[in-house]
Amino acid sequence: MSYKSLRDFLESLERSGQLQRVSAEIDPDLEVTEVCLRALKKSGPALLFEHPKGYRIPMVGNLFGHRQRVLTALGIQDSSELREIGKELAFLREPGLPDSLGAAIRGLPKFRRLKGLRPRHLQQASVQEVVISGDEVDLSELPIQTCWPEDVGKLITYGLVVTKGPHQARQNVAVYRQQVIGRNRLIMRWLHHRGGATDFRAFQQAHPGQHFPIAVIIGADPATTLAAVAPIPDTVSEYQFAGLLRGSSTELVKCISHDLEVPAAAEIVLEGFIEPGDEAEEGPFGDHTGYYNSVQRFPVFTVQRITRRHQPLYTATYMGRPPYDEPSVMASAFNEIYLPLLQGQFPEIQDFYLPPEACSYRMALVSIRKQYPGHARRVMFGIWSSLRQFTYTKFVIVTDEDINIRDW
Repeated sequence: MSYKSLRDFLESLERSGQLQRVSAEIDPDLEVTEVCLRALKKSGPALLFEHPKGYRIPMVGNLFGHRQRVLTALGIQDSSELREIGKELAFLREPGLPDSLGAAIRGLPKFRRLKGLRPRHLQQASVQEVVISGDEVDLSELPIQTCWPEDVGKLITYGLVVTKGPHQARQNVAVYRQQVIGRNRLIMRWLHHRGGATDFRAFQQAHPGQHFPIAVIIGADPATTLAAVAPIPDTVSEYQFAGLLRGSSTELVKCISHDLEVPAAAEIVLEGFIEPGDEAEEGPFGDHTGYYNSVQRFPVFTVQRITRRHQPLYTATYMGRPPYDEPSVMASAFNEIYLPLLQGQFPEIQDFYLPPEACSYRMALVSIRKQYPGHARRVMFGIWSSLRQFTYTKFVIVTDEDINIRDW
């Protein structure tokens, strides 16, 4: 089953008993994190906080706090089916040329299906039912949470950030945390290698002195949210991949403030720009290492306009020590996608595993059918260079094919 909006997904979860409504008043300051953490540890349901303390907008938490909800969002029943998604990604990354007429004919349905999943562009959208501009923009009206006791302030944790480089046709969509430092100002914490940071640097070089367009999506449909955190190649659009996951094209609408596009059925969108040279110190915040990050400088995003539904929902999560946070659950599920991607380059790879205890990226385990001296080294360097996600993988452990690398 495909879900075109967050609301469709929540209704389905509620029918199947995987959504719990919380009518009690819960404070976004620390309490929401604590309740979601307890629910995740008990393999509990997604949570809809109907009355966040001090706010009129309901909050959704623990949305992907269970592996089965990730699979449900993708319309599949078993984790092994994720490998088929990985095969589709491998095809998108390097489709190659058919080696025979028969292969070309067999590949036509796949080409047609992928072409048919290009985003659809709408003129009107529910996410633009209400438009708030200029001095009326006030982020304090959103139930933005404080996750941990020593966090320096409030943090947007589930914002899907849309950017576009000057030389690319595709728009990049990824999740970066955003510290609130004013009624319309957010610090955009994107690491140097991430797509948003890369687009920003390229834009600065191509258009020095100009402001950089940004859109932040809050409350996207599940396929778009999962596409934003999935290990997809740089050449693939998250919107197109979301269509692949959903089985139908992503419906987009152009922002009012600039030419970036956002999902038409989203709940809330923040539109604005990063002004040249506008930076601020971000952090510290509790992170998935189990420690608080050090303070670093990042660009500041100035929100010029908020568009939203009439009665929007606000999605929230938190970063915690693995395996007790949503990113760990999603990473565990998406681990199955990596294997076909890597096998496309190295067919000798038997299995691949990113243990959650190492934050699902700092250590990689791989088993191979070793064929010659130095083979393991070749695979190690290939993994480090294959995907942007492995830039921060400090350790790669290679074993023989008969070793169960998932039992460690």
